[in-house]
Amino acid sequence: MMGVLNVNKSAGVTSRAVVDRVERLVRPAKVGHAGTLDPLATGVLVICVGQATRLIQYVQRMPKCYHATFRLGVRSDTDDVEGEIVPVEGAVEPNRDALDRVLPNFAGEIQQRPPVHSAIKLAGKRAYQLARRGIEVDLKSRPVMIHEVAVRRYEYPELELDVKCGSGTYIRSLGRDIGEVLGTGAVMTALERTAIGGFNIADAIRVDLIAADDLHVHLQPTVVALADLPRVSLSAAQTLEIRNGRPVMREWIAAGLDFVRSHSAAPPLELVALDATGRVVGLLHEKRPGELWPRMIFTEPVE
Repeated sequence: MMGVLNVNKSAGVTSRAVVDRVERLVRPAKVGHAGTLDPLATGVLVICVGQATRLIQYVQRMPKCYHATFRLGVRSDTDDVEGEIVPVEGAVEPNRDALDRVLPNFAGEIQQRPPVHSAIKLAGKRAYQLARRGIEVDLKSRPVMIHEVAVRRYEYPELELDVKCGSGTYIRSLGRDIGEVLGTGAVMTALERTAIGGFNIADAIRVDLIAADDLHVHLQPTVVALADLPRVSLSAAQTLEIRNGRPVMREWIAAGLDFVRSHSAAPPLELVALDATGRVVGLLHEKRPGELWPRMIFTEPVE
């Protein structure tokens, strides 16, 4: 069994628990998820099954959309309501104009310090494990991409934001930093991931509805994990070359690859190779000018 599941994770459930549930249904196939959601968070969790687990990194690169709720006027050690909440002395209610002036500073590539209570590893240990033992954790700021951030609703002290961002962004940290600039502090009280690339919450299956007898109905083709990459179709002879680890010439494959390359957001050129039936053969990259070499090969065609 192989493919991709779009799961709607409920609050209070860990991402690992969702993986474990699917794993029990598809053994001995491998299972993995693309982008952890904290237990507090709900929404889209993409689960890859079988050979699709090799493509998790490609799903993780897709932009993510969130609906987040924050409480202003307070802080916590976890940057959400699961930590110890402390009121901010002297916090003044910001008006909407102040909020609108602040938000543009958090669009584009910004520097963000991850939460101390996060899964980032330091000296082989998770940051949250160290923090819970009372060990001081110093996480450095790093660049993240915020494509869009907009106010959905604001009634002090509650603020709701819609955020579209790149991989590695912590929404808790975004709310914390906005609150600090406003002078009020902020903690996240709720978070829903509404989309990862083309995986939308409206199409996601609830965790409690995942069952062995109809799992195949919800399992999407492996190629959807590669939706952001251009595709080329190979002939039977070209497919054989790729499966044997040999290159094919770029000029043999398709007109228009020059256009793809010149408009690619992330050169060098990387392509999804499909066989005549539309199944994934592997991933190709231009190792040398004009030569497309296999970067990843699937031993059997996958749906």
